[in-house]
Amino acid sequence: MVVYLDVIWLLNVCFDAMLLWLTALMLKRPIVWWRLLAGALIGSLLVVLLFTPLSAIAQHPLAKMAASILIVLAAFGFKRPRYMIENMLAFYFATFAVGGGMLAVHYFFAEQLSVQNGLLMMHPPGAGDPVSWLFVLVGFPVLWLFSRRRVEQIREKKLRFEHIVDVIAVWEGRPLALRGLIDSGNQLFDPVSKTPVMIVDREKAKDVLPEELMAYMAAMTVDDPPEQWAHRLRLIPYRAVGSGPQMMMAVKLDRIALSYENEWLEVKHGLMALSADPLSADGEYDCIIHPKMVQAGRKLTAS
Repeated sequence: MVVYLDVIWLLNVCFDAMLLWLTALMLKRPIVWWRLLAGALIGSLLVVLLFTPLSAIAQHPLAKMAASILIVLAAFGFKRPRYMIENMLAFYFATFAVGGGMLAVHYFFAEQLSVQNGLLMMHPPGAGDPVSWLFVLVGFPVLWLFSRRRVEQIREKKLRFEHIVDVIAVWEGRPLALRGLIDSGNQLFDPVSKTPVMIVDREKAKDVLPEELMAYMAAMTVDDPPEQWAHRLRLIPYRAVGSGPQMMMAVKLDRIALSYENEWLEVKHGLMALSADPLSADGEYDCIIHPKMVQAGRKLTAS
């Protein structure tokens, strides 16, 4: 059997980089592409060793553990032991989720199994090769996307209704400090761009929004929008309990920053709708945050 080592090496570099990318997304780590590539290159060296006299050493669990540590250190660095352990566990989870999924699907279609040099070889009907390259090239990205989506859904379900955070909404360079409730019941978004919508107490929004703009938003008319803000206005459909489909007006903010789990997250694409009624009877919060804003937020780093 002919083995194309250069192709195997290149595929492993790409796959390791995607696994590290998935790990960063899971933990919301800053993504530094050159570091991810460095980690992927280190991981690919272990595969190359499998085709050398050092194959027995490369297959040893301790060698694999050492390689994993070097991969994670190269990709994310070292800050403290807990940070390192979190990165390691998330990397293994991503690897097992995607790799295990590929193994399960491939095993489902395989008719013959064999072990060569410590590697499990599967022979799908009609493929003729131990591993179908088409399956690998198509299956890995599909399972990667599937795993990423599942992680996002798990993170969204973790958000509690009672979770209140500090929020800074910026409109034309003017910051508005708010207290926001992360509410998974808020599923408002722009139907065209899929941009999530936060609902803000009208009285608080007066601090930054011009009166003319607020009056137009309250009137709920699409005729003659203020020219200077027309490009920032969006019409958002929603359905209230016990009533049919309705519409509300929202405005595109410069950006949104929110404090979540002791970190500041920046949301570059967010809309703000206004509520004429107080959102909290006791004043604990004055805006309702869409859960997607927490998921899409990028960690702010000190410059």
